[in-house]
Amino acid sequence: MRHRKKFNHLGRKTAHRKAMFANMATSLIMHKRIKTTLAKAKALRPYIEPLITKSKTDTTHSRRIVFSRLRDKDAVSELFRDVAQKIQDRPGGYTRILKIGKRLGDNAEMCYIELVDYNETYSVDKQTKTKKRRSRRSKSTKVADTNTVQNNNDKVEEKKEDKE
Repeated sequence: MRHRKKFNHLGRKTAHRKAMFANMATSLIMHKRIKTTLAKAKALRPYIEPLITKSKTDTTHSRRIVFSRLRDKDAVSELFRDVAQKIQDRPGGYTRILKIGKRLGDNAEMCYIELVDYNETYSVDKQTKTKKRRSRRSKSTKVADTNTVQNNNDKVEEKKEDKE
């Protein structure tokens, strides 16, 4: 029975799981996007998001806490220097999971996990975004139909004038 077991153990012992998350988090910070299985990505999200939140306050204490989890000096300095600057005003939700299909060998669900503010493809500026409302009957077809009717009437009148 798995009563009161909240997170996915991913079929690994505790030390292996902690080392794997540290490596994945380091790769995510350094490369801004990694390809992994969906289960690992979902398990990595609660591991990395508190670390990114800690990086908003650049104190020695928060750096030591993050270093104890990541165990990589370059990743910690990258997190506090570059990533923290970009996510300073974001209240949470620093990562995004994009599903990409199933792996050929074992049919495992694959995905990309990435830092949200670093992908310009999916970033939406609030000023450029406009609401588009659609109805069941498109007004553009009505306008087009009336224009063609008027054009046909004009052509008929031109032919009558030419005959006279």
